[in-house]
Parts: sequence; structure tokens; C-alpha cells
Amino acid sequence: MNFVSSWVNAGVEKAFESWRSRVSAPIEIELWDGRVFSMGPEPSVRMKVRDADALTRLLNPTLGSLAEAYVEGDFDIDGSMSDIVLAADRLTSGAGAFDRIAHVPARHTRKVDKESVQRHYDVSNDFYRLWLDRRMVYSCAYFKDGTEDIDTAQVQKLDHVCRKLQLKPGERLLDIGCGWGGLIIHAASNYGVDATGITLSENQYTLAKERIRESGLEGRSRVELIDYRDIKGEGLFDKVASIGMFEHVGLRNLPVYFGAVKRLLKERGLYLNHGITSSDVENREVGSDTGGFISKYVFPHGELPHVALAVREMSAQGFEVVDVESLRMHYARTLALWSDRLESELDAASRTLHDKALRVWRVYLTGCSYGFAQGWMSIYQILASKQTNPGPNELPWTRDYMYR
Repeated sequence: MNFVSSWVNAGVEKAFESWRSRVSAPIEIELWDGRVFSMGPEPSVRMKVRDADALTRLLNPTLGSLAEAYVEGDFDIDGSMSDIVLAADRLTSGAGAFDRIAHVPARHTRKVDKESVQRHYDVSNDFYRLWLDRRMVYSCAYFKDGTEDIDTAQVQKLDHVCRKLQLKPGERLLDIGCGWGGLIIHAASNYGVDATGITLSENQYTLAKERIRESGLEGRSRVELIDYRDIKGEGLFDKVASIGMFEHVGLRNLPVYFGAVKRLLKERGLYLNHGITSSDVENREVGSDTGGFISKYVFPHGELPHVALAVREMSAQGFEVVDVESLRMHYARTLALWSDRLESELDAASRTLHDKALRVWRVYLTGCSYGFAQGWMSIYQILASKQTNPGPNELPWTRDYMYR
């Protein structure tokens, strides 16, 4: 008799006994009729199941299926989000955590990419403002000891990027996927560059323009609403940054993407690509079906290459990769801080998003922090020099310049 049949033939009590014999999780499950079943000692979380149909859908769960059931209102949960995610992982008993789910690359057209970006980033500027840092930098922060607040860590990240690119006064910088303008404003203000940012998000475009104007940097920085494939010209920029953008590019489009960067960058110019990567060398999903949940509810058509694929495709376009840095634990910490900030602003957040969308974001931020900590995905900064002609690059002999 399988586990599903036991619910019908043995009754709920015996079914829970069977479930508890296989898993132990710090969670209590409260049924619609008031009965409560503890799945382990010292429960820190209580799940309130809506009805019998909802309970049936919780059988043999993955983290992805539990997240979807929560978002769709099959159950409510009491407890901190970090405790909830940990309990959910224990409840699944690691189900599928190390399964490799084959990825079928999506077709990334200009129309599809714009719709995907706008679905995620055009939620509400007021919502993002609640839990991001004051510059609204929506990408992995950079920590020196892990105790910094999010504002400090994001400034450290912006400086880390600018130093790696060796930005100098008068140089032309392109930021592909510029968000709300954090990097271009910082680079123009503190490094004296002429900075251009591009985005497909209407909300980001409008606010970035406003922030540039308020900073008095209209002569040295600008933002454009344009697809990276549609920028005309060659060798226009001394340096190019892409922070949290190539996750939207698509595996099949990596040659197109890196080819566009090469075309726009001058010879010996530096390019920094900062992006989330798969932990699987075959670019397959890892992590108890969490990727399916994210694709459905958070990042439509998002695709994560392994760092080896990113390096290979960059090299194939004539880039010399000169530095690769993992920021996996930095992103686990960043996401944890974001999640904490959102949890402290739930009343305000509920006025900017409807309940279902807010549930998505609560489980997404905390779940991703857990996933990065577990190593289900990673994130790398890859620094490269455009080397289409023979000869030395223009980099210092050591990495010391990155940390001064």
C-alpha cells in the first residue's frame, strides 16, 4: 500500500503516523476540523490546512510544490519565514534536492524578454523600496565580514565593481540591465565616468531618470529604454558592466549576448558579468523543484548557465577571462537581509501588492537565501578583457587594485 492509498484506507491518523515514520520536521499541521498533528519535536511552525483536497495536494511534497500550495492558499503558516523554509525542507525529507531536472531552453525574442522583465520588475517601485537599500540596488551585495547592513554592503558592491573595471574619469561605461540606476549614478558621481544604463522596465527607466536629474548628473549619465540587441555602433564604450542581467538572456542567446558586448566594447576594454549560475555542469535545475516555482511565479523564462558555460561562451567571443569570483554566500546573506526587511514591512507591503503576490515574494526571498546557502545555485563575477588582437592586456600584475 502506497502513502496516498493510506489516506483513504487507514484514516488520517494512521497516515500521519506513516508520514512521521519517514520524516521529522519542526512543524505542526492543523487540519480544517481542528485536529493537530506534530511532525517532530519542538515545532516552531504551524501549518493550517484549508480542506481535504488541499491536504491531498501536500502528499509527497517538494519545496516547489509546497511553495505553490502556500501561494495558492491551500494552507496558511504561522512562524518566521526562515523557520518555515527550514521546516519545509525537513518535511520533504530532502525530496528532489539533488535531482537534476533537464532544462529545455526557451525562445528568447525581444517581445518575450520585455514581457518577462516587466512582469518581474514593474510590480511596484514602492514595494521594492520597502526592502531594498536606499539606492534600490537589486542584486547581490558585497560583505567584508557579514555584519554590515544592506546599505553599507551595497555600496561596497558598487565600489567592488567599479574597482574591478578600473574606472577612470572620462571613460564611457555601459550598464546592461541598470535597474533603478544605482551603478551608473555611483560610477558617475565617484569615479568621474560618463555612464549609460539600459533597461526594459518602464518603472526602472522612469525612476532612474528622476534620480539622475536629482543627482545633477544629466550631463554625465543617462538611462535608455532599449534591448541590448538594439544598441547601434561599435567600440562605443571603454567598460561594460552587466549586474544580474544574463539570467534573462537564455542559454541559446549567450553567444548573441556576449557578441553584442564585444561589438560595443573597445579593444582591450573590460567587461564585468555578475550573474546567478546553475550548480550543475549540464545547466540542469537543482533544488527540490524550486526552479519550476520560480519560473512560474517570479522569473518567467529565466535560465541559469553553469559558470563553465558562461566562461566558454565569453571566450568564444574573443574575451580573455581574467578573474572569476564566487559570491554565493554573499547572496545568501543579501537575500536574508532583504527577507527580514520585507517581513518587518508586511502591512505596508500589503498595500502595494495583493495577498497572492506578497506570498510569492515572501517565500521567494527566504527560499532563495536558503537555496544559495545550500549550494543549489551560485553567483559569479566574471571579469574579462576584449582581446580580439594579439598582445598583452592592460591589467595590473596582481589583484591588489580590486581591494584598495
